[in-house]
Amino acid sequence: MGMLDGKVALVTGASRGIGRAIALELGKHGASVVVNYRERKEQADEVVHEIKKMGSKAIAIQADVTKPEQVDAMVGQVVKELGQVYILVNNAGTTADRTLRRMSKEEWLKVIDTNLNGVFYVTSRVVQSLEAGGGGHIIMLSSIIGEMGNAGLVNYGSTKAALIGFTKSAAQELVRFNILVNAVAPGFIETDMIVNLPDEARQTLLDKTPMRRFGRPEEVATMVRYLVTEGTYITGQVFNINGGMYM
Repeated sequence: MGMLDGKVALVTGASRGIGRAIALELGKHGASVVVNYRERKEQADEVVHEIKKMGSKAIAIQADVTKPEQVDAMVGQVVKELGQVYILVNNAGTTADRTLRRMSKEEWLKVIDTNLNGVFYVTSRVVQSLEAGGGGHIIMLSSIIGEMGNAGLVNYGSTKAALIGFTKSAAQELVRFNILVNAVAPGFIETDMIVNLPDEARQTLLDKTPMRRFGRPEEVATMVRYLVTEGTYITGQVFNINGGMYM
């Protein structure tokens, strides 16, 4: 028996990278996983296939988290097909890097809409399901950029810092419903964003990291899994998975 047998987990932006690793980790421990995606259907279907090979249930659902009507439809489908949500992982996010002096209104709003508004739309809708099921866990994917900042990432850093405030406030509000809310703040993780950087830029990031390596998506996923299986007395906290990076 897996630790999450019979529990429904919704992971947004789960077709690749950290979201994919989290979906697989939860599926490995028995959860019925909803692999949310916006555009990458083929990749999302591959994640579903991998989870099913482990012996767990999984479905892929296309929904843009910036569209409340699509979020409503997604959550309705989840409840109908799998049951009430027990775990929500708000992982979906985007970037539009530009210096503050050159950033357009569109680049600002694009990141705010996905990384912050999208979290509100999904969380506020899923809370109803969490309450109906007797409680559960909400995990926010923040970032080290939300804690220490970075040039060219004013929009992204603002959203990831906001998620920390969102986490702490929601934790206080929802604890009476037995809903625990925590955040994970990864450092520089070996995902497409890091892989595609020029060698010089990669080396600069490594030089900032005391452990002198990039993290793996699976290491972030392990923390998420711990929080939703063992974190019975933890809420309103931020967990840094960053190889020792502190300002």
